[in-house]
Amino acid sequence: MSTSTAAAEHLIDSAYAARRLLVTLALMTLGGASMYVVAVVLPAVQAEFGVSRADASIPYTLMMLGFGLGGLYMGRWADRAGVHVPLLLGGVGTGLGFIAASFSSNIWWFALAHGLLLGLIGSSTTFAPLVADTSLWWKKRRGIAVAVCASGNYVAGALWPPLAQHGVETVGWRSTYVALGLFCGFGMALLSLLMRQRPPLLQTPVAGSAQAQQSQRPFGLSLNKAQFLLCVAGVACCVAMAMPQVHIVAYCTDLGFGAARGAEMLSLMLASGIASRLISGLICDRIGGLRTLVLGSVLQGVALLLFLPFNGLVSLYVISALFGLFQGGIVPAYAIIVREYFPAKEAGSRVGAVIFATLIGMALGGWMSGKVFDLTGSYHAAFINGVLWNALNLSVALWLLWRVKRAAVVSA
Repeated sequence: MSTSTAAAEHLIDSAYAARRLLVTLALMTLGGASMYVVAVVLPAVQAEFGVSRADASIPYTLMMLGFGLGGLYMGRWADRAGVHVPLLLGGVGTGLGFIAASFSSNIWWFALAHGLLLGLIGSSTTFAPLVADTSLWWKKRRGIAVAVCASGNYVAGALWPPLAQHGVETVGWRSTYVALGLFCGFGMALLSLLMRQRPPLLQTPVAGSAQAQQSQRPFGLSLNKAQFLLCVAGVACCVAMAMPQVHIVAYCTDLGFGAARGAEMLSLMLASGIASRLISGLICDRIGGLRTLVLGSVLQGVALLLFLPFNGLVSLYVISALFGLFQGGIVPAYAIIVREYFPAKEAGSRVGAVIFATLIGMALGGWMSGKVFDLTGSYHAAFINGVLWNALNLSVALWLLWRVKRAAVVSA
C-alpha cells in the first residue's frame, strides 16, 4: 500500500471526517434557506404582484429546476476538483440572489432571481455535491453520515420559515430577503474555505473487487438504465412531497388559520424531517439504501392520505409532523443507493443527476399543485394527485428491490 493510499485510508471514518461533517451541516443549513423562505413569502408576493396562485408558484418551480440542474453540474465539477470552489461560488450566488429578488418589480424578475442565482448558482452547491462528498468520507457509518449531512436541508426548513415570517410581518419580505442574502451568502463563502481536502475514497483503489464489478451492472442493468429508473423514482416521490411542503402556508391561509400557522406547520414538518433523516440513516446502515427507499415511500403515501379526511388546525399540526417523520429519509436514500451500486469516482455526477430528478419533481409538484388548485378551487384533488405519484415511486423501488433479490438467488 502506498503512503498516499495509507493516508487516505486513515482519513476514512476519522475525527477530521466528523469535523468536516459539521461544517457540511452548517453549509447545507445556510444554502437551503431559499428553498423554504419562498414558500413563506408566497402569499405576500402573490398579493403585491396581483398574480394567480399558479403564477406565484413559478419562482419556486424555477428555483427547484435551477437547483437540480446546478447540482448536476456542480457535482461533476466536485468530482474533478473538489467541493471548495463550487461552494465559494454558491455563497456569492445565494447572497446576490436574495438581494436581487428583493428589488424585483414583477413576478418574472422575482422568479428569474430564484431560478438563476438562488437555484442554479447558489443553493445547488450545498446539496448534491455535499451529499456525494460526505459519502466518500465514510464506510462503516456512511448511512448516518449522509443523513446528518442531508439533515441540514431540514434544519434550514425548521429554522428559516418562522424567522422569515417574523421578518415579513415586521419589516416586509423585501428587507427580509436582503438580510438573508447578507447572512447566508457571507456564511457560505467563509465555510467553503474549510472544505479544501479531497475525499479519501477517491484515492483508495477498488478495481477488480466484487464491489467494483457490481458497480458496472447496478440491479443487473446498464449504468444508464439504472440511473434512468432512479431518476423516474426521484421525480415521482418529490411531486408527491412538494404538495405539503410548498403549499401548506397557502393551504392554511385558505382554511382561515392564517399564514403564521402555516409557517409553523412547515417548520414542524421539516423539524420532524431532521429526526426522520437521522433514523433513516441508521436504518440504511442496517438494511441498505434500496429497502430504506421502499420503507420511506410507503410511509409518505400514508401521510399524504391522512391530509384528505382531516383539515382541522390540531390535526394539520399532527399530520405535518407525521409527514416530516415519514418522508425525511427518502432523498438521502438515493445517495446511499448510488454509492452502493455505482462507481465511487462518479458519485458527484450520479448523485447530482438523481437529486436533479427529485428537484424536477419538487418543481413540477409545486406548480402542479397550484394549477390543480386554480382549476378546482381546493387542494383536495392536489393531495390525490400526490398520492398517485407516490404510488409510481413505490412501484419503481419495489421492482428494483425484486431484481436485486432475484440476482442474489441466482448467484447463490
